Amino acid sequence: MGFGDLKTPAGLKVLNDFLADKSYIEGWVASQADVAVFDAISSAPSADLCHALRWYNHIKSFQNQKGSLPGVKKSLGQYGPAGVEDKTPASGDSKDDDDDMDLFGSDDEEDAEAEKLKEERIAAYTAKKSKKPALIAKSSILLDVKPWDDETDMAKLEECVRSISMDGLLWGQSKLVPVGYGIKKLQIGCVVEDDKVGTDQLEEQITAFEDYVQSMDVAAFNKI
Repeated sequence: MGFGDLKTPAGLKVLNDFLADKSYIEGWVASQADVAVFDAISSAPSADLCHALRWYNHIKSFQNQKGSLPGVKKSLGQYGPAGVEDKTPASGDSKDDDDDMDLFGSDDEEDAEAEKLKEERIAAYTAKKSKKPALIAKSSILLDVKPWDDETDMAKLEECVRSISMDGLLWGQSKLVPVGYGIKKLQIGCVVEDDKVGTDQLEEQITAFEDYVQSMDVAAFNKI
């Protein structure tokens, strides 16, 4: 298993293909698996690798919480598609290892933190089971995504937008709407769970595809 050399375009292409139908390296939440792969990448993937770039920007938002993410950080060869060998060069020496230990805490601290987290989850689960299911508040949002000019590849722009995957987000229908001078904007609808997804999050991730997207506006917002 592996991604090849993540410090090369070829390795990032393997990562992009791997993330085409996934939000995270493992499971359904950000974990130490994502930290391990993120730390091996030298810089943000290019805009044409939209799945890898979407994942990179999302995991980057956890920079101050890396040590508290669940799971155990393993070698890069333990992640990725089968049949691909990890060839990413080692990025540190013993000093870096010491720094990692300082950053993420000692084993004793991790064990205590894991036990505390387990207790909190059990308490939360018990409290949740004791209550009746709550009504999930949802909203229907219509977004206007504007390109830079009439030469922007709108099919690629839409592919990048739809590659954004979050818990509580469901993409809907879309169409191209003329705005003048041969330029068309992408008008795309989505349904979101209000407690999980906000328009600020959508704007941050959509405008991150800066090679294609000039700006994003909310054209309509309705509670469901």
